[in-house]
Amino acid sequence: MPLLLTHPASLEHDPRALIPGHPDTPERIVAIEAALAARDWLGWERRAAPAAPDEWIEAVHSERLLGEVRALEDAGGGLIDADTAVGPGSLRAARHAAGGACELVRALLAGEHEIGLSACRPSGHHAEPDRAMGFCLLGNVAIAAELARRELGAGRVLILDWDVHHGNGTEACFRDRADVAFVSIHQVPLYPGTGAADERGVGAGAGFTINLPVRPGSGEAEWLGLVDDVVAPAAAGFAPDLVLVSAGFDAHRADPLAGCELESSSFAALARRLRAIARDAGAPLGLVLEGGYHVPSLVESLLATMEALSE
Repeated sequence: MPLLLTHPASLEHDPRALIPGHPDTPERIVAIEAALAARDWLGWERRAAPAAPDEWIEAVHSERLLGEVRALEDAGGGLIDADTAVGPGSLRAARHAAGGACELVRALLAGEHEIGLSACRPSGHHAEPDRAMGFCLLGNVAIAAELARRELGAGRVLILDWDVHHGNGTEACFRDRADVAFVSIHQVPLYPGTGAADERGVGAGAGFTINLPVRPGSGEAEWLGLVDDVVAPAAAGFAPDLVLVSAGFDAHRADPLAGCELESSSFAALARRLRAIARDAGAPLGLVLEGGYHVPSLVESLLATMEALSE
C-alpha cells in the first residue's frame, strides 16, 4: 500500500492576499483532496505531514533565507519577489510541505512503504540555498534528499524533476555533489531561464546534473523518450538507494503557465517508467508535489499518476 502525506497547513498559504490573481491557490489542494476522498483515497495509507524543524531546513538553506521568510510573516506578510509572497500562514505551510517530503523519505528508507507521495504546498524546487523564489519558499525535495543522505542511510539519491519549469533551486543545492544526481526535463524558453543542456554540474558533481530542455509544443513521445533514452540509463549507472520525483503537472496541455502538450495519461506513463527505474535499482520511489495550475487537469493528472503507481 503506498503512502500519502498531506496537511491542512497547505491551505494557509495564499499569495493572492498580496498578488491578486496568483495561480498558486489553496484550491489546488482542496480539489485534490476532494477528488481523492470521493475515491476512498485510492486505498493509499494517509499520514499527516509533520513540520520540518530548523535543523533540517538549514542543512540545505541559509539562516538568512529562513530569517527573511520568518521576518516577513511576523510583519504580517510581504513580497520576496514579484511572484513569491509570504503571508501569516506561509511559513507554517512551508514547514509542513518540507516535513511531508522528509517524512516520506523516512518511511520509504525504513521499509514501511515502497512508494509514496507528499501532496502539500507551497512547492519547493525553485528555492535556492540562499533565496526563496518562483512561488517556492523552502526546497522540499532538496531538504528531504539531504536528510536521506545525512541521517537515513541513503548513499545515493536520484532526483527527477518533471515539472515544466527547471528546478534551479534543487540543482543549486547539489550541483557540486556526486551523491545526489539531479535530472530535469523542462521547457525552454521559460521561467526561470536556467537549465541549459550544457549545465552538468561542477567540481565533484560534474556529470551528476542532467538537464533535458524541451521546446514548447513537446508532447508525450518526447518526454517518455527522454526518460527511456537518458534517465533510465543514467539511473542504472548511478545505482540510487532512493528515487525522488519533483512531480509538477504544469506540462499538461491545459496549463496556463507553459506550452507543452502532455495529457493526464502522459503523467501516468511517466510514473510507470519511474516505478520501473526504481525497482530495477532496488530503491523506493517518492513523489513530491510541485506545480500544476489548471486545477481540473492537475487533479486528473495526479490521480492518474497515483493509480499508475498502485498497479
